[in-house]
Amino acid sequence: MRIAKRAVLTAPGSPVEIWEGPVPTPAGGDVVVSVEMAGVCGTDHHYTLGEVAFPGPMVLGHEGIGRVEELGPDVNTDYAGEPIAPGDLVYWVPLKPCHRCHACTVLEDVSLCPHLSPGRFKDPLTPPIATYTEYASLPAGLSFFRVPEDTPPEAVIAFGCAMPTMLHAMERLGGISFGQRVVVQGCGPVGLAAVMLARLAGAGDIVVVGGPALRLEMAKRLGATETVDLAAAPDAESRIAAVLDATRGRGADVVIEATGRVEAFAEGLSMTARGGRYLIVGLWSAPGSSELTPRIVNNANLRIIGSALSRPRHLHQAVEVARHYHHRLPLAEVVSHRFPLDQAQQALDAVGRQETIKAVIVPGHQ
Repeated sequence: MRIAKRAVLTAPGSPVEIWEGPVPTPAGGDVVVSVEMAGVCGTDHHYTLGEVAFPGPMVLGHEGIGRVEELGPDVNTDYAGEPIAPGDLVYWVPLKPCHRCHACTVLEDVSLCPHLSPGRFKDPLTPPIATYTEYASLPAGLSFFRVPEDTPPEAVIAFGCAMPTMLHAMERLGGISFGQRVVVQGCGPVGLAAVMLARLAGAGDIVVVGGPALRLEMAKRLGATETVDLAAAPDAESRIAAVLDATRGRGADVVIEATGRVEAFAEGLSMTARGGRYLIVGLWSAPGSSELTPRIVNNANLRIIGSALSRPRHLHQAVEVARHYHHRLPLAEVVSHRFPLDQAQQALDAVGRQETIKAVIVPGHQ
């Protein structure tokens, strides 16, 4: 039986610990993978700060690229029906719906399942499905998809959960029409995925509000036409003025919130044109509240759309995006920092300080 090291958060505010535990032989529809890269998401950092409900000691990480080590006897394909074998590279986000609730079966929207497993464990003998680990156990019912040999794994993990999240959000938005003006608040992986998808959809002007400079530069490489640096526009009034100037005083047809900061909500509404749409994607783990004047929404015919998580098809689409566009766009270069597993805390701290474009943990890296 394999023994795997795992990065465990025991309590908010406590440093991440490295635990060890066995990884059992897969049964039925289970799969064991060796983790090659685990994306470090801003939500992981929010867990360490206690800004997300903490379920107890948990293996961190919900973005994974790994190589199949062993298949259960019932497994011969991935969740798109593609043949799978030991040695193949796969991509997964460890959220397993129950398939036995109103959201899963009536709404047919597993992203709303109240029983999604976050990969936590309270017993060190329990195999993790999370990704800050040397080996992960993917249980039957947890979707994973094969990464084609012609696709760099960095091009997939660069956006981690952000690309499927944004694909889901764009679907809920109803798409972007050719030539529409778009503003993206934030330029972390979610914001960068939004920029890229807006450009591929045929958006006209794409203005990105965020920082630091290295992320804004990547936003331009992925399709932004103009950027507003938080360092140069430190208050909401100056940022709103910059956006209105960039959109000829009208505001944006589509504003996409990807900041993770609740104060961005009111600011984004002020950037939205009459008849426009405001898509909220980044506030999943943001504590706090914001005032809203309903009359503004009413009289300007605004649409406010929330979107959280994703569905299995969006993970598959994320692989296809990487496969078809990594030659044209610098997707793999979004991965700016790599850390070994025993430096998981340093990786989280670097993300919290916004020193990275995208950080990944490489368990086999020393």
